[in-house]
Parts: sequence; C-alpha cells; structure tokens
Amino acid sequence: MDNHINSIKIPQSPEPYWRASVKTQSFEPLTQDITTDVAIVGGGITGIISAYLLLQEGFKVTLIDASNILNGTTAHTTAKITAQHDLIYAELINHIGKEKAKLYYTANTNAIKFYANIIKNNNIDCDYDKQDSFVYTSSDKYINKIDQEVKAYQQLGIRGDYVESLPVPINIKAAAVMRDQSQFHPLKFLNHLLEFIVNNDGHIFEETTAVDIVADDGLKVITKNGANISCKNVIIASHFPFYGIKGLYFSRMYPDRSYVLGVKTKIGYPGGMYLSADDPKRSLRYTNINGEKLVLIGGENHVTGKDKETSEHYYALKTFGEDIFGLEEILYRWSTQDLTTLDNIPYIGRLTSNTPNIFVATGYRKWGMTTSALAALLLKDLIMDKSNPYTEVFSPSRFHADPSIKNYIKFNANVAKKFVAGRFKDPFRTVESLKKDEGSIVSVNGKRVGAYRDPDGELHLVSNTCPHLGCMLKWNHGERTWDCPCHGSRFSIDGDIIEGPAEKELKK
Repeated sequence: MDNHINSIKIPQSPEPYWRASVKTQSFEPLTQDITTDVAIVGGGITGIISAYLLLQEGFKVTLIDASNILNGTTAHTTAKITAQHDLIYAELINHIGKEKAKLYYTANTNAIKFYANIIKNNNIDCDYDKQDSFVYTSSDKYINKIDQEVKAYQQLGIRGDYVESLPVPINIKAAAVMRDQSQFHPLKFLNHLLEFIVNNDGHIFEETTAVDIVADDGLKVITKNGANISCKNVIIASHFPFYGIKGLYFSRMYPDRSYVLGVKTKIGYPGGMYLSADDPKRSLRYTNINGEKLVLIGGENHVTGKDKETSEHYYALKTFGEDIFGLEEILYRWSTQDLTTLDNIPYIGRLTSNTPNIFVATGYRKWGMTTSALAALLLKDLIMDKSNPYTEVFSPSRFHADPSIKNYIKFNANVAKKFVAGRFKDPFRTVESLKKDEGSIVSVNGKRVGAYRDPDGELHLVSNTCPHLGCMLKWNHGERTWDCPCHGSRFSIDGDIIEGPAEKELKK
C-alpha cells in the first residue's frame, strides 16, 4: 500500500473543482462615481444572493469586489447546504435557551428551502440533490456528546437519529444523523443569479477595493480606485469586515483554515455528507464529474498561521482517503479560511448599534452555504425595515456572558502570545540558502524580511510584519502565501492582500 499511495500525486497548485469546472463572467473596475440604493461590498455568495433579492424588491444595487467575484471562500467551499453545523444544538440550548436555539435551526432550514425553491422554480442545473448529513465519532470521548446532540434534536423538533454505523466504511462509536439536507455546485447556481443581476440593471465591478465608509448626507463607500459609491445602505459581505474597526470585529473572531482533496476512489461512494466530531477533523461528500463521483475529502482544521507545514495537511487527507476508500487519482486540492465568533453564532445585522444603515454578515464558521442565504434573507428584511424573527439571534451587538467572555479572553491572550513569540522564534536564514519554490523569513542587511524564490529562480522580498496590528507573518508553502497567526490576514508572494482584516499591502 505504501508504494501505491506514494505513486498518487497531489496536484502541484491549489485549484478548487468548482472554479475549474465552470466559466464565470468578468467585470470591469469601477472608474467613476456612482449612485445607488444599496452598495454591497464582497462578490461571494452572500453578496450575490443579497443583490438578487434586493433587485427583486425594486432597489438599485451596486456590487463590488476587491478581486474577482466568486474567487474567495465561496469558490473554496465543500458546498454542503445543511443545518447540521457540527455538534451545536445541545450547546445552543445550554447557552442561549431552547427558544433561540430553535430559531437558529429554523433560520437555517428556511435557507435550505430557499435554495430548493429557487433551483426548482428556475430549473437551475447545479448538481443539487438531497443527502443525509452525519456527525460521527470514532472515539469513546464523544459518545456522550453525540447522545446529547440527538436529544437536543428531539427537543427542537429536528428530524434526526442516533446511529452506530455509517453507509461509508468508517468504524465509528456513534453518530447523529440529520435527514434531508442537501448539496450542490455553488458556482453553477450563482452563475444563474449573476445573469439575473446583469439583466435587471444591477451593477457589478471587480478589482474595486472599498477602503472606507463616510456618512455625509447618506453614505459613501470610498474605493481605492478613487471612484466612490453614494448610497442609502451598505452591506459588508467581504468575509472579514473591511470596516471592522467599528465594532472591533478583529478581537471577536478567530480565523481557521481547512483543506480539501478532490479524489477518485476505488470503493464506490454510497452518498451522504459526513463530519467527524473528534480531531483531526474529517469531512466527506461527493459531486458529479463527467458521469463519475468525485469524492471531496476535507478537514485538518487549524488556526491560521500555525507552525506546522501546511503541505502536511494534504498528505494527512490523502492517507485517510487511501485507508477508507482506496485512491485511484487526486484531481484537485484547495484550502479555505473562515471566521468563528465568540459564541459560534454568525454576526448578521447592523454593524454596530450606531450604524443603522451599515450591515454586516460574517463569522460563518465553515457553514457559509446555508448561512449566506440566511444572511441575505435577513439583511433584505432589515433594509426594508421589516420585522424578522431571527434578528436578535444573529445580531452582531449581542453578548452572551458564557461563552463570550471566556472565548474573548482566550482568543486575545493567544493573539498577544503570538505577537510576542513571532519576534523571536523564527531562525534567520540567508537569501542564498533558499531553493526554488521555497519561502522563509530571512535576514537581509540585518533586517528580517519574508522571502520566496519562485520556480524560475526569481526572488520576491516583502515585509514580514502584518500591517494590521504588527504580528509576524508565517510562510504557507501549501498555498504560497504569507499568513498572519494573529487575525488571519493573508498576502501573496508580492505582498498583495488576499484576506483581511489588513487593509494595506505588505511593503516590498
């Protein structure tokens, strides 16, 4: 087996199957001032669904993205549409009560129904189908937690069961199954919505970075391009809120990365969506590719910027896939990053209590497909000044004494530790010691800098200090990026921003 698994190569460059399998439209940058009703910052699934819904209600909408639409977290998902967000419902009942836990579930269920209805009514070909969803454990440690989760299902009226075996060949101790969840191809779905937006006079601009919001006789989104958007409302759907200093979002969320392999297997995949409760995390689902099943093996979650070589996470998933199914070929690999809030509930609503017309949606905790639709539906009602039963549950201004205080202290203490440790831990290397396709912190004229020598031998030198709050960056070889272990900002080999909260590029 060792010789066989060693012969199966992991793709050299990361590329998500979703993006490789479809063509998406491209749009010009914003070059002149524009006036609209709603400005949406962020061209992922939240922004696009929000634009779609608001246009249907008669609003003028302008959508901008700092890079290209459908190129961020949305393109790097596993695309499970489910209300089963790991083991969460027993926790929610304990911390926010049965009534609000039920609202959390109902809001997500309504999001699932939204997808089903819009796909059916518009005959959208996006590989949509229903699947049962499982959270399982292979250790004794989580059996009681699985049991408590299923009891929470019963309290909340969730259709689910406690089971002791899975359709896939994984030896388990217990699992919680939630029936009638679903999966799809997110970019095929969103291409249909983009077509609607364009055909109904919605404006979309790429390569247009929002840098500020000014409140002066309405709102004005200031862009890096020099062109501004005057509007009545702003939706910040940029993954990390670019205007996040308001509300101190960087101190109330932590960034987490995970990895995915798209593989062909020797053993047939029986269907279903799976997630391990225990660590290291393992996630499974399939999608169709040329009449065959492409199995998506995900997991290996870790806080962004940790010390372990990121390439090792792909090898761990490869070994898992070989052990469970037997691998024939690995066609795709990619990674993703998401943000987790203090109480594991996303922040969706008004940015702060003092910004009535600026809205935010963030902190999806890797459940962005369901949460994005939930967010777009909720934000539409808030903009229309309509009552929505889920406003309080997801309000960014909420605060739960437990676990919010505990997690706030823990997260920010870890940030402080990383801030100090990063200045002393990395050993200096010389530029000359770097091989092709290798990156590291090096010493240049007595100064620490980030260096990467590309496959052609060209050297790329940037500051290794994150411009957000000054933490020391870590080299991510798996993605060829510089990552911040404090708040999750990520940069290209030439210092361009890939992920916030940083708003400035690295110095060359």
